[in-house]
Amino acid sequence: MVSELRLRRISDRIREELSEMLVHEVKDPRLSGVFINDVTVDRELAYADIYFSAVEGSERADEIRDGFYSAIGYLSRELANRVELRTFPRLRFHWDPTLEQAENIERLITSLHEESSFGSESNPEPEDEI
Repeated sequence: MVSELRLRRISDRIREELSEMLVHEVKDPRLSGVFINDVTVDRELAYADIYFSAVEGSERADEIRDGFYSAIGYLSRELANRVELRTFPRLRFHWDPTLEQAENIERLITSLHEESSFGSESNPEPEDEI
């Protein structure tokens, strides 16, 4: 078994290397504008779960996932060369909805603030009675 600290370091290294590869090496247009949000590696180092998102949102999730799986041989081979492990984990790709959820929450908060400021303007405070 691998310690939690070592797992975190391996995950971070895979995330950094994969992000670098997406920017500078991978030419597949399906993978443009993709962000690697997180990588988790299981304790047996059998699987690396890669969580990604894109600027355009979840509409492209399936297209991006297809792009990843079409490049999985290249990505696995390159990552195995860059991240020195006895056996390299199999890559699995997952859409990460966190950014979209955060944007939705931000929009809701903004609309609530706009409604409350609009409501306070239309309902002035009552004046003190004498």
